[in-house]
Amino acid sequence: MCLREDQLQIISVLFEAEMKKGLSSKSRAVAAVKMLPTHVCASPNRSVGDYKKCTFIPENGQFLALDLGESYFKVQQIKIRDAVDCRHKEVKIQEKIVPISKQLLNGRADELFNFVSRSLKQFMYEKNISFVRKHPLAFTFSFPCEQPTLNEGFLVNWTKNVRTPGLQGKDVALALKAAIERTGGMDIDIVALVNDSVATMMTCRFDDPQCDVGLIIGSGTNASYMEELRHIDLVEGDEGRMCINTEWGAFGDDGVLDNYITDFDREIDAASTNPGKQRLRIRIINDEPHC
Repeated sequence: MCLREDQLQIISVLFEAEMKKGLSSKSRAVAAVKMLPTHVCASPNRSVGDYKKCTFIPENGQFLALDLGESYFKVQQIKIRDAVDCRHKEVKIQEKIVPISKQLLNGRADELFNFVSRSLKQFMYEKNISFVRKHPLAFTFSFPCEQPTLNEGFLVNWTKNVRTPGLQGKDVALALKAAIERTGGMDIDIVALVNDSVATMMTCRFDDPQCDVGLIIGSGTNASYMEELRHIDLVEGDEGRMCINTEWGAFGDDGVLDNYITDFDREIDAASTNPGKQRLRIRIINDEPHC
């Protein structure tokens, strides 16, 4: 289907309406696009944020990071310091990419996080990272979470081709912390939990201070952006901004795009892991195993 400009304009209006629905406490329960607050209120260059509502992490220092996606995860050590001219940040990254088997993705949640934790410990050993000192860790988690704070996130539902039982409705940061404690030998402080689209936006800010949007088009699709707090009913305060994880892959799950789908879209949706869900993602990313 080739959409005309007037049709694209209609879809744009529909999407804006869905965004407003997700930001409103009165209509969010029925919103397909959930517009999840992230409690990220400042960019790496310390742009305007509500200091009373948000947690800020020092930009200089050494940090660990985990990035858990659909088929692999990354373990990173990140060193950030002021450059010689004091006008830029100098960033050094060591990383390791670890594949995740389908058996783990479809197994128990504690087994998945045990594997992640053991891989983190192995990475620390390989890179000669101290096991004595406490390490702040940021956890990038590519699935929708309700976040009451910056370092908490309760899984709304799995997306893409992941079906790991036992975690929906639970705090994924707490699940990771428990796995780290089971593995033992590490002193880790999980200081932040962010969606991959949020992490993308924050990373780009180092190169472009004007970047206020993070866009993902891979095995899934999503976007995050900086929103004015006065437009977000779900958090207190109306001064400053907060990053919103749109979870726009679900745009159309409520039928608003039914006039713009084809028989091919319906066939792919019917064969997907979660028929009727993540309809925008299905139309953009066709990686379903049955197709």
